Amino acid sequence: MRNEVRIIGGEWRSRIIAFPSNADLRPTPDRVRETVFNWLGQDLSGKTCLDLFAGSGAMGFEAASRGAERVIMAESNPEVLKALKTSSRKLGATQVQLAAMDALKFMDSNRERFDVIFVDPPFRLGLVPKLLSLLPLHIAEDGVVYVEGDNFSDPDRNWLVWRKGHAGKVCYQLLKSRKGG
Repeated sequence: MRNEVRIIGGEWRSRIIAFPSNADLRPTPDRVRETVFNWLGQDLSGKTCLDLFAGSGAMGFEAASRGAERVIMAESNPEVLKALKTSSRKLGATQVQLAAMDALKFMDSNRERFDVIFVDPPFRLGLVPKLLSLLPLHIAEDGVVYVEGDNFSDPDRNWLVWRKGHAGKVCYQLLKSRKGG
């Protein structure tokens, strides 16, 4: 059985992306994505984005649809990765690069800085605190980190909670680095 999610804004507005059934895949709900991209601004032209735990690809494809110059999606599940490749090809998403690896390994092996980082690991893994400790090395000056979970993360002293909200069982927030302003 395949699941689908609709891109809600930008060049690919209303296009559908499909993803396999998997207990750990929870695409960010439409209304949450709409709020987050209102916070980020509708136009992400010139921005570089990292979608850790890409899953359905909803956040990464949404960013690319809204003009992000480059989007890296890290995903380790081969079946999910195959669906991301298919969606990327169907959309003609030339600015999307797929990284076939675990998010933590990606963080260790990559030294780039990103304007927007989406962090939405499977809730059961409890990885948000560990990831937040690694992200200061990967966030651009004035960059933001989107964090989604089943409760609000309590970020360490490196981060300021810029915006936050919740919808149903999903808690989400945008964080800014204290170093970046």
